[in-house]
Amino acid sequence: MDKRHSGILLHITSLPSQYGIGDMGPFAHAFVDFAASSGQAYWQILPVNPTDGINGYSPYSCYSAFAGNPLLISPELMVMENFLSASDADGSMFAVDERVDYPKVVRFKEKIFNAAYRRFQKRTDRRDFDQFVEQEHYWLEDFALFTVIKSVHGGLCWNEWPGSLKNRQARALKLFRTKHAAQLERVKFIQYLFFRQWAKLKRYANSRKVSIIGDIPIYVNYDSADVWCHPSFFKIDHEGHLKFISGCPPDYFSRTGQRWGNPVYDWAQLKKSKYSWWVERINHDLQMFDYLRIDHFRGFEGFWQIPAHEKLAVFGRWVKGPGAPFFKVLTGQFKHLPLIAEDLGEITPDVVELMKKFGFPGMRVMLFGFNGEMDSNPHVPVNYPVHCVAYTGTHDNNTIQGWYFQEAKPYEKANIVKVLQRKFTPKNLHWAMIEVLMRSKAQTAIVPMPDFLGLRQEARMNTPATKSNNWQWRMRAGVMTSKLSQQIRRLTKRSGRL
Repeated sequence: MDKRHSGILLHITSLPSQYGIGDMGPFAHAFVDFAASSGQAYWQILPVNPTDGINGYSPYSCYSAFAGNPLLISPELMVMENFLSASDADGSMFAVDERVDYPKVVRFKEKIFNAAYRRFQKRTDRRDFDQFVEQEHYWLEDFALFTVIKSVHGGLCWNEWPGSLKNRQARALKLFRTKHAAQLERVKFIQYLFFRQWAKLKRYANSRKVSIIGDIPIYVNYDSADVWCHPSFFKIDHEGHLKFISGCPPDYFSRTGQRWGNPVYDWAQLKKSKYSWWVERINHDLQMFDYLRIDHFRGFEGFWQIPAHEKLAVFGRWVKGPGAPFFKVLTGQFKHLPLIAEDLGEITPDVVELMKKFGFPGMRVMLFGFNGEMDSNPHVPVNYPVHCVAYTGTHDNNTIQGWYFQEAKPYEKANIVKVLQRKFTPKNLHWAMIEVLMRSKAQTAIVPMPDFLGLRQEARMNTPATKSNNWQWRMRAGVMTSKLSQQIRRLTKRSGRL
């Protein structure tokens, strides 16, 4: 990110498709074309790891830091590659423009995965699949075991499994592998489909000179393959019970703080292993994405640790993170470490120093720029440093239009003219704000697709500290017009970002 460029933030689930959820199929490739013709260098997405209904299908609540989300697999590409028949891929039950109905999508995708796996079992040439299984051995075998054991035991958390499986006793796992060989292979087959389609999409994006910015949640779920496989890397007791959980103190989004509930890392144990699990994770993600945005970056310098029995985040405290020694290990392993540090919220000087030491750009969010003093607010565009990634808003913000009409307080509306240094009409506010963002000094400017479309509250992706109606917004099929593309391109060129 050493030149002035810009990009679009749009999660894959928000793309149009015939199957009730955005996927890696034709519309994803069409979006790459749209981004490229609009002069955009980046497509930023949210995490693509597997999620479930327990946490509202949040992409930041994953049960594997390595596996791909099967819901993003395209039935159309499965048909094209002869993994599925056209009749199996009938998505007529879905309306193209509806919000994501996750349970309905899960039922449909499970059905087509069953059909595809039956067809795959008859194949004689499985070299490509076998190579994938061997290549991803570090995480894939354990992920398949975790998934199938959980299924066999009615969805119970790993801590409630029979002791021999919970504690990963070699003999018990060997017997389970023998008894459930086909189910385990089916899980691996679905992951094979995911990574096959992902590689194709990334190759296409890169061929159109569009780089993909992936997103890494710093934490994983307690009920995850990662914690089951590596319990010593997390602050849990010998029985597997949580001792401490993650969260953050009171902030812009919540007066009592946020109780995220993920296990926190035992960094002392990770250090003894030379941070092996994190090295594997970063290596895996660098093969998937061109850049990595690390969510809650400040957790590496200091993290908010809440005793597991406490119901409110305010009862937590700050604990020292691994800091510079951790990143020295990573920079020793990887010649190129293209990280973006999510440094929003209350950031202390030691976090700024850590980012500066390793050259990681931080984030600026324009929607935070109307609150308070203009001179001291880092989110006001005139205050942006060159070395940062600037957004109109993120997945946690309302859209510009939604913010203006539903959230903005009178003093914030009064500050708009000061920040933009121009008059505006509410109808065109999104374009005025996008232009100011694009013209700022920030090396990289990222605009969420709903802001380019001028959409309101209905296109909000997530409202932090709430658990319903999130992650469901989808873009209509006909909005990626050449007229919009040319409008974005002209602005990108005027801003010196083409």
